[in-house]
Amino acid sequence: MTPSTPEPQSRRPDTKPSPSPFTPPSGPRFAPPSIQPNQLHSPPIKGSQFPSPTNGIRTGSPVPRLSTPPGPPVFSSPVQPAAGPFRTSPSTPQPVAFSAAPSLLASPPSNYSDGTNEYQRQVSNDAEDTVTLPDAPNVLLSARKVLKQKKLMNVPSLGFGALVSPGREVLQGPQIIQRDPHRCQNCGAFANLYCNILLGSGQWQCVICRNLNGSEGEYVAPSKEDLLNLPELAFPMVDFVQMSNRRPGFVPVSDSRMSAPIVLVVDDCLDEPHLQHLQSSLHAFLDSLSPTTRIGIVSYGRTVSVYDLSEGSIASADLLPGNVSPSQESLKQLVYGAGVYLSPIHASLPVVHSIFSSFRPYKLNLSEASRDRCMGAAVEVALAIIQGPSAEMSQGVVKKPGGSSRIIVCAGGPNTYGPGSVPHSLSHPNYPHMEKTALKYMENLGREAHKRNTLIDILCAGTCPIRIPVLQPLVKASGGILILHDDFGEAFGVNLQRASTRAAGSHGLMEIRCSDDINVTQVIGPGEEAHTDNNEAFKNDNSVAIQMLSVEETQCFGIMMETRGNIKSDFVYLQFGILFSNLYQADITRVITVRLPTVDSVSAYLDSVQDEVAAVLVAKRSLLRAKNFSEAIDVRKTVDERIKDITNKFGTQMPKSKLYQFPKELSHLPEILFHLRRGPLLGSILGHEDERSVLRDIFLNASFDLSLRMVAPRCLMHREGGTFEELPAHDLAMQSDAAVVLDHGTDVFIWLGAELAAQEGRSAAALAACRTLAEELTETRFPAPRILAFKEGSSQARYFVSRLIPAHKDPPYEQEARFPQLRTLSTEQRTKLKSSFIHFDEPSFCEWMRSLKVLAPEPS
Repeated sequence: MTPSTPEPQSRRPDTKPSPSPFTPPSGPRFAPPSIQPNQLHSPPIKGSQFPSPTNGIRTGSPVPRLSTPPGPPVFSSPVQPAAGPFRTSPSTPQPVAFSAAPSLLASPPSNYSDGTNEYQRQVSNDAEDTVTLPDAPNVLLSARKVLKQKKLMNVPSLGFGALVSPGREVLQGPQIIQRDPHRCQNCGAFANLYCNILLGSGQWQCVICRNLNGSEGEYVAPSKEDLLNLPELAFPMVDFVQMSNRRPGFVPVSDSRMSAPIVLVVDDCLDEPHLQHLQSSLHAFLDSLSPTTRIGIVSYGRTVSVYDLSEGSIASADLLPGNVSPSQESLKQLVYGAGVYLSPIHASLPVVHSIFSSFRPYKLNLSEASRDRCMGAAVEVALAIIQGPSAEMSQGVVKKPGGSSRIIVCAGGPNTYGPGSVPHSLSHPNYPHMEKTALKYMENLGREAHKRNTLIDILCAGTCPIRIPVLQPLVKASGGILILHDDFGEAFGVNLQRASTRAAGSHGLMEIRCSDDINVTQVIGPGEEAHTDNNEAFKNDNSVAIQMLSVEETQCFGIMMETRGNIKSDFVYLQFGILFSNLYQADITRVITVRLPTVDSVSAYLDSVQDEVAAVLVAKRSLLRAKNFSEAIDVRKTVDERIKDITNKFGTQMPKSKLYQFPKELSHLPEILFHLRRGPLLGSILGHEDERSVLRDIFLNASFDLSLRMVAPRCLMHREGGTFEELPAHDLAMQSDAAVVLDHGTDVFIWLGAELAAQEGRSAAALAACRTLAEELTETRFPAPRILAFKEGSSQARYFVSRLIPAHKDPPYEQEARFPQLRTLSTEQRTKLKSSFIHFDEPSFCEWMRSLKVLAPEPS
């Protein structure tokens, strides 16, 4: 997907995008307390309006669980748990404190409960009522307040925006309403808790356009307190659910015969070591599936093999040629034949295991890249199997499975044969033309899959170049994901399970509405601009509509906004209407409404900025431009200019100096952006452009938690007794007598110091504790990261060292200020630590800031 308007490389790196806003695709905390077993550690977020627990450690919001399989396949001996449950993410920024409209909550009871969510009403001196909710993680804003002055609010180097996760499930909500929502007849916005209500007539005033609307008498009430029984007037997020689908001729089917199937499309050209790993992963994957899950098996080489699941325990397949797209006649013979190509696990478990065991290694003496693979034809056949015989559409009745069907391709090499293929060699004289043709074919195939409500995931593994640019259009257009692995082992097996079980709604549409003061300028995420016919129903619908290619918990949209002019009102409103069909074929309309106070004070605005959300939004905007490595180098320069511009606009000049101090309210932002410019997303850590390209696509669609970890790694040092201390991700953590876990989103590294590694008993216990922690940190993450363990001084240790800020170059006072744990070391330990570093030219964070002629903020 293409960005709206490229950002010029200047002090103001962002420019106002074109009218179409859709652009498809953490800061370390200093001196935190040690993390004890059974403690959910979340460092405090500034400006939090949530009370602290009595132990002084903030627990943050409940960690939502993804729909994950029973567990990963066992590829190595299990370790004993050494630490208690752990947050799977860094501290989550606090949601906005949702203020209830005074017209609604003039005198409700002090406590209100509906059995699921509870909130307390707090009455301030000016009679402004506030509703404090336990959690509303679906919308995270870069600031909790909006500046009234347009010129300062719209400073592009900082920007204002939101991270919206439309499909994220919330443990304590949302409220469910089984009826149609009330919508503004003028702009299409939904009734919500901030609307003014006329009790006698039940009319309500829209917060977006101020239009007065009727409620068909539903909002007529003797008192304002009675309106609190209507969830949409009491909670910021509600789900309107329609169980009976009103599409003509639609019959809901919920039994296992019509559950959304999974078709595995397996590369048949693997060498024996890779094949053995793949077979182990496939067998474990099969055992993790629900008995009612319908599965199909297709393999491909020069031909396409479609396996018959009705043959007891014998592997039997029908063959189709791979050099051309399958003809309608051959597909008709296939789906109308006697074979069974989709079957529930409980009816076909032995034969599917037999099929996996029957795979044989590639026999010809050809290099991996030179082998004929007809992936395009195989995916076409898989789509035909999922669609099945058209007899199911008799008499105008359509049987539709719940959720999206899924094709998972297990690939070990490029598509080099048949439709959508490219030549074996990049030096082929006709390669550019064939690549262009392949790109168009893959995109069309992905769009066809999306029309058929089918997602295509491609899980690649091995060392053979996979020609990522050719495969990406297929994945993107269908709403799937492409993941690279070192091999078909543990990480591949876990991702295979999580890919198949992650919940996926369908027919998703997100409508974004803002009050007149706010304008949406850019949307980044897994979707495309939608063209709706709302203007026929609503006279002045100015919403931005996004067609979501799938609706999943792990997805997130970055939404950038600007103010249209100087704001005169006390509040601005944002509303997100998300319409989709869930796994149970219910039509859901999820409505999330946010109210933000406006302020004149720049300091009050800056204090409301959530550094981590703002940094993730900056990173997504930056990565959008970095389509290749040369562009990534240019984007690094815009990160530098961004720091300078924020300092010039919001910083303070030092006395008797031309230097400016970076605003103290944004103390964590510069270090997160420093990680961004030197890490794998923009830096030169990754060795191949394919790796960076895949990482970029994952990042642009990723949730806040994963996005933040991919930008700024989280560093945890093992302590005696199985506890962990969170430290800044600086190389000063590389202490020879310690074990350190570094969580970098798609990779988790375990580093054992040389002194610790020499003590067999201690190092084994520390390694076991670190492995357990790594698994707990990432147990619901998708894609599942690779977990690598190595010793100090080993060749693999470079992966770890390159991701840490080289703070050893800073003077001792700066080291202690930003890495306070150093104060606990003896003089001898500090001398030994200092002598262990190898000198190189890369600047530390403080040196980088000084090179920009900016003073870094004091650590908070």
